[in-house]
Amino acid sequence: MPVSYPSLSHPASHAWTRSKASLFDVGHMVQYHISGPGAEGFLERVTPMGIRELGEGEGGLGVLLRDGEGGLVDDCLITRLEGGGVEEGKLFYLVANAGCREKDYTFLCEEVEKWDGGEAYGLLALQGPLAGEILEEALAKECRVDVKTWYFGRAKHITLALGSGESLPIVASRGGYTGEDGFELSVHPSQTLAVAEALLDGAGEDRLRLAGLGARDSLRLEAGMCLYGHDLDESTTPVEASLSWIIPKRRRTLEGSEGRFNGAEAIIPQLTPKSKGGAGVSKRRVGLIVQGAPAREGAEVVDEAGGAVGTVTSGCPSPTLGKNIAMAYVKDGLHKIGTELQVLVRGKKRKAVVTKMPFVPSRYWKGGATPG
Repeated sequence: MPVSYPSLSHPASHAWTRSKASLFDVGHMVQYHISGPGAEGFLERVTPMGIRELGEGEGGLGVLLRDGEGGLVDDCLITRLEGGGVEEGKLFYLVANAGCREKDYTFLCEEVEKWDGGEAYGLLALQGPLAGEILEEALAKECRVDVKTWYFGRAKHITLALGSGESLPIVASRGGYTGEDGFELSVHPSQTLAVAEALLDGAGEDRLRLAGLGARDSLRLEAGMCLYGHDLDESTTPVEASLSWIIPKRRRTLEGSEGRFNGAEAIIPQLTPKSKGGAGVSKRRVGLIVQGAPAREGAEVVDEAGGAVGTVTSGCPSPTLGKNIAMAYVKDGLHKIGTELQVLVRGKKRKAVVTKMPFVPSRYWKGGATPG
């Protein structure tokens, strides 16, 4: 995926996604299918999320964890697929980061004796307030899917109308990496180009444009979403990364079998602050609004006395807000909304205020008003 396409600049592409719809070629992401009677138990070992609670077609954010200290190997999306020709409810779809391809594969091979590395399927992200109507118009006549009752976080098997006829089955998940309504489409490699062209031609350039890495990065930062290798790494736990919400209540115990996921011995005590007798954490991921020049990755965060209290991991000017936004890790206790700090940008101190994320309210389709 290029940084941008000739038809729109990065800021223009960002704004287009917020107001209309964009198509991102994210086929570099790694896709796996995990099946069999032991699939659920396997996933509950390598991630702390509540796999058992996922109904068919439901999914969510997960993290792959190292055993021992509970470091983040990668973040991923995990969905329990509908049917799929295997034992009912035992087919899962996992999407992981391209930059961690070899590391993830090695990790998974170490965690299970036999692992199917999966086919190199294409992955297209249709994002923006017009995404629902565009996809609905593109569905094949034989595909009886009601887009209006297809909510955020759910996946379905669909087919699209192509020039050559009905497409092969597509795994479509409602969600994405922009904070807007949208869909991620896992497409057979022989039809990825045809599906992209069908969407673009059917919608027309007044509704849908291609978008690149530049817009994808600024959109995800406005949405408060992490980028692995920058905002997440193996030295960080889910609690430090403000991802404790992915761990359901039943898994927050070291008693019995519920808390038997990699790194549980380190992570579960962190869930209780030191002030309440737990291990707590020493750092927290936060959002910042920065005055003056934008703070980039690696910029030092300091307190009023000039003492180092953290580091910026992502930062850019927000095209939507017209302000400079950033993600950073700061000392525990300085993570509360409204805390005033400073960031060193080109040797100068710039005022920074801890701000709630997402910076721009998410508009995922959960029912209610018509999407867009």
